[in-house]
Amino acid sequence: MPSRLRFGEDDFLRCRFAVSPLWETQELVRTLKRPERHGYHARWLRRVGEVARGLDLGGLWLLMPQPGHCPDWLCPPPIGPDASFEEEIAAVRASDPEVALADTLKSLADTPGALDSAAAGRWLADPGGMVRELADAMEGVWRALIAPDWPRLRALLEADIAFHSRRLAEVGLGGLLPEINRRFDWDAGTLTVEFRGEHERELAGQGLVLLPSVFIWPDVVSTFDPPWQPTLAYPARGIGGLWAEPAERTPEVLVRLLGRGRAAVLAALDEPAGTGALAHRLGLAPSSVSAHLTLLRDAGLLVSRRYGHQVLYERTPLGIALVAGDG
Repeated sequence: MPSRLRFGEDDFLRCRFAVSPLWETQELVRTLKRPERHGYHARWLRRVGEVARGLDLGGLWLLMPQPGHCPDWLCPPPIGPDASFEEEIAAVRASDPEVALADTLKSLADTPGALDSAAAGRWLADPGGMVRELADAMEGVWRALIAPDWPRLRALLEADIAFHSRRLAEVGLGGLLPEINRRFDWDAGTLTVEFRGEHERELAGQGLVLLPSVFIWPDVVSTFDPPWQPTLAYPARGIGGLWAEPAERTPEVLVRLLGRGRAAVLAALDEPAGTGALAHRLGLAPSSVSAHLTLLRDAGLLVSRRYGHQVLYERTPLGIALVAGDG
């Protein structure tokens, strides 16, 4: 069933992209509930499987009915374009317990048997304890599973935003939204989303947050209901290669021409990335990667642009041709 968001003139000025470590954490919990649906992450899930099995996710899984309502208080729209997990989880911990309980009860009602569970009884008796328990569970997932790989995840999300920001400048919002996801349709100031459930909302000057996500594939997720700012989360570009390991052998032509370190950096830039993500991916010191990037940029093989707190690098046409030329 379709959901519709109606834009007014002020809403076009308040549309923004954001990266949210809290949303990634929630979507990972959902992925762990049904790992068979997420082949893109199979390699990584095997790597972290033992750690994941040691986490108690039962309470969070109770609040993820398929289909059904998920509590907005537990993963609200991003509070800024690039908030840290610590900032986002602090906002969750500050939730009004009674409001959070009312929201949680909607999810429990959509999950067969959940209202009769021990967890539900515990939460009904102590809403404040519920907020702490579920926030602790989310933080445990973040620290154990997401944080170690966050530089790689963040680089992919920011590369998606950099790409779509360029397309926004080229084709406008009405042209961009259907490009982002096939479930988005734009017509005369109304965004229609093919989604489970039916919603209709006038944005009324709140605008829209567009949120790329690593773990959401193949779905899109929305927050439509007031008081939350309308948010659409969609699968980020490039997740197919997210967990690929660096090539065992950097092309010899590049090695002879550039040196092994610079050749490895250039060959690794299939998607725009920052210094930290490349250092993590290649197992090199960030200072060495930074020096290589500077030289490659000065040679006309890379361009750089600032996004948020970091600089992203991508190949120029000359750099692309040089990497492809060894084939």
